[in-house]
Amino acid sequence: MSKILIRGAKVLGGQPQDVLIDGATIAEVGTGLSAEGAEVVEAGGKVLLPGLVDLHTHLREPGREDSETVLTGTRAAASGGYTNVFAMANTFPVADTAGVVEQVWRLGQESGYCDVQPIGAVTVGLEGAKLAELGAMHESAAGVTVFSDDGKCVHDAVIMRRALEYVKAFNGVVAQHAQEPRLTEGAQMNEGVVSAELGLGGWPAVAEESVIARDVLLAEHVGSRVHICHLSTAGSVEIVRWAKSRGIDVTAEVTPHHLLLTDELVRSYNPVYKVNPPLRTERDVLALREALADGTIDIVATDHAPHPHEDKDCEWAAAAMGMVGLETALSVVQETMVDTGLLDWAGVADRMSVKPAKIGQATGHGRPVSAGEPANLTLVDTEYRGQVDPAGFASRSRNTPYEGRELPGRVTHTWLRGKATLVDGKLT
Repeated sequence: MSKILIRGAKVLGGQPQDVLIDGATIAEVGTGLSAEGAEVVEAGGKVLLPGLVDLHTHLREPGREDSETVLTGTRAAASGGYTNVFAMANTFPVADTAGVVEQVWRLGQESGYCDVQPIGAVTVGLEGAKLAELGAMHESAAGVTVFSDDGKCVHDAVIMRRALEYVKAFNGVVAQHAQEPRLTEGAQMNEGVVSAELGLGGWPAVAEESVIARDVLLAEHVGSRVHICHLSTAGSVEIVRWAKSRGIDVTAEVTPHHLLLTDELVRSYNPVYKVNPPLRTERDVLALREALADGTIDIVATDHAPHPHEDKDCEWAAAAMGMVGLETALSVVQETMVDTGLLDWAGVADRMSVKPAKIGQATGHGRPVSAGEPANLTLVDTEYRGQVDPAGFASRSRNTPYEGRELPGRVTHTWLRGKATLVDGKLT
């Protein structure tokens, strides 16, 4: 196994240090390190973080390989500094059996660019009527620990209660897409001033908040874990904050786009801004940033949702909802959280690696950058600024809301168990 010496890296944004990788493990961290025959990477003050972990990725395979495959999605992940991603279940066929989750898991192993942990569906076919094979998916080779009908809400309270009770047996977690379906029929964007002016169907904040309120109470009632996907409103923040103060075992995520973009962008009628949950108001954006900073929101998750151009290059009403995010997530977090002084780089490591790994039980990820730990690492040039060019994406899809926008920071290197997957910004 080869040795790699990363020289002069700011570990978690601290003082420059050297990091020696020996095989799949970090051998030593210190100053003035040397190792005969080691490949030397001159970090030059770049920030070294534990490999990022995304608890919410859509890899689309099986069934929608025109949008993304496990291979292209994990290449995009490595480009963005990720060493582990959790693949959502809304594939074709749905990942609601041991066979499908094992297929996704094995495809991830074959790709070699990052670890892939499948998320199992909560209900058969995502239809919300009957529990899927939760135990069988957990006992499979994929070892599923997170279950979600993301893309749809587990709207039936009895089904949600049963799921929460079931996953307790193996300390699993149900990740809820909080969207009351009756309140969002025909919804095209956030309900508010802009939707009224544009005449587009509104997606009210209460449609998210009411489901979160119900589910934290259900989690408390059965003594189980619940995770809130892509939380997007100031009201949702307050409910989660209250639940945590009560001792309820709830965690929550926010997407990069909900930390930066607002519903004012929908005035352009550009479907690239169409997403579920929708872009909200400036007040919501600021509340989400503060909640991520103070720990009310636990993690950043991309909700990477690739679509082929024909599903986005059309009129607004017909367009699919979703944005790609793996390759821009860290830059958006730097702009909204680090450059604003709300988080330091240690905080970024906590929200984008340590905590998502803990929630999803991703063994070997989200670990300290110290001797004896797995060499899952990412090196970031935080001084870089450049315009986003989707033509250079590793993802198969190009539906980014940041095209042409200048963002800070660039991942230059990613290592998965000591093996370089990205070198000088280029995939290996």
